[in-house]
Amino acid sequence: MTPQLQQAIKLLQLSTIELSQEITEQLYSNPLLEVDEETNNPGTSKSDEESSDSQDTTTIDLNADDSDTQQAATDATDKPITDDESDSDWTTEKTADLPVDASWEESFNTSTPASTGNEEGNWEQVYHVTESLQDHLLWQLNLTPFSQRDKQIAEAYIDAIEPSGMISDNLSDILSHHHAKDTDDPIEDDELLAVLHRLQQFDPPGIFGRDVRECLLIQLNQLSNKTPFIAQAIRLVSDFLTDIASIDLASLAKKTRYSVEELQGTLKLIRSLNPRPGESISVNDAEYIAPDAYVEKISGRWKVRLNDSNVPRLKINTAYSDLIKRSDNSDQNQYLKDNLAEARWFLRSIESRNDTLMRVAITIVELQQGFLDHGPIAMKPMVLSDIAVKLELHESTISRVTTAKYLATPQGVFELKYFFSSHVGTSAGGEFSSTAVCAILKALINAENPSKPLSDNKLMALLEEQGIQVARRTVAKYRESLGIPSSSQRKRF
Repeated sequence: MTPQLQQAIKLLQLSTIELSQEITEQLYSNPLLEVDEETNNPGTSKSDEESSDSQDTTTIDLNADDSDTQQAATDATDKPITDDESDSDWTTEKTADLPVDASWEESFNTSTPASTGNEEGNWEQVYHVTESLQDHLLWQLNLTPFSQRDKQIAEAYIDAIEPSGMISDNLSDILSHHHAKDTDDPIEDDELLAVLHRLQQFDPPGIFGRDVRECLLIQLNQLSNKTPFIAQAIRLVSDFLTDIASIDLASLAKKTRYSVEELQGTLKLIRSLNPRPGESISVNDAEYIAPDAYVEKISGRWKVRLNDSNVPRLKINTAYSDLIKRSDNSDQNQYLKDNLAEARWFLRSIESRNDTLMRVAITIVELQQGFLDHGPIAMKPMVLSDIAVKLELHESTISRVTTAKYLATPQGVFELKYFFSSHVGTSAGGEFSSTAVCAILKALINAENPSKPLSDNKLMALLEEQGIQVARRTVAKYRESLGIPSSSQRKRF
């Protein structure tokens, strides 16, 4: 494989964001490449056109009447000098009298002028204050009055906290390697518990619980006493935590002597709590997806267009390319020739990538029009070879061009690989997409009776009634891939 072919294959499998980074690197390394400003800014907005029209009109009016122009010049001459202008004149005079070895800091005020309040700040940095759970807890620790001894214990607890917000039940082991343990005055267990109880009042609620029961009780005790079912919730968590997971309310009502209505309200309150409070404080940098292509219905037909807004358009720098024609065979000229060849090949590779991506997207839309109209339930079975044979390309090329590429549809934004799915047989001898089978299973389960959920065998029978032949284990596999529990776990009494 030649280096040019390797580069073309590399560009083919890059996403839009990665391609933009690659283009930026090429712009820095190859002087023969430059951004095509005219193509990247094809037009102006309506407001820009109006402002430009108003400016043109103003210019015409001024040029139309010479007396007005002379009057404006006279007004400008008679206008008093502002502070900015006087400062500029003073600076010019001052710099003219300075010696060569004068110090800039001694002669001028280098302080930054105060902000006017109209400048936009970097809101990303403003909101990214908390970096981790430990940082969030240390920030609260610094705002809480602690003695030096208790603060050392608290820091040891914060270092030992788990990502879920839990802490080990053995508090003395946490301090076994801490320098507070080496003091002459040993730390008592009551002191360890006292510091822990203070830390349990930190945010988020339920932090520093030694088990799930304590974590939930911390959150319940921080609620108002007027909260509905608060007393029942505290009792259930304290004495019947293992029975709360049971879905048999009748059995739980006998144990607690609460009515079914009370239990339903109490369980609703308990379900609103977070058994893993530490996970609410985590660093999750949002990764935004830039669709590589858009599909929309225009005049009853589906149209595909590439998204080139995130990728700058390039062109050959004419100034450098003209130098090659006028130069000799020196090393500098050879350097320009090599970069010109690389620039042309890079532009061809990008054009080839866009052409292949466009052809694949159009073919996918042609085969999956049912999905675009009706959603996943109308998805047709499709594999890489179907597109490869239709476009006379290799399957590896189709695999590369559909990797990390996204298509924006009326149904949502999907990766191109989403449209490829295996198939199951039908009673009529045809094929049915596995994606459509999953959509049908989800619809059947959503419509089931909660007191009598559909088993996998029953779901298999319902699919057979629609002509879809699948085994029970296949139904279980699809159900688990959708994150749906079994019928026994879905049952509600």
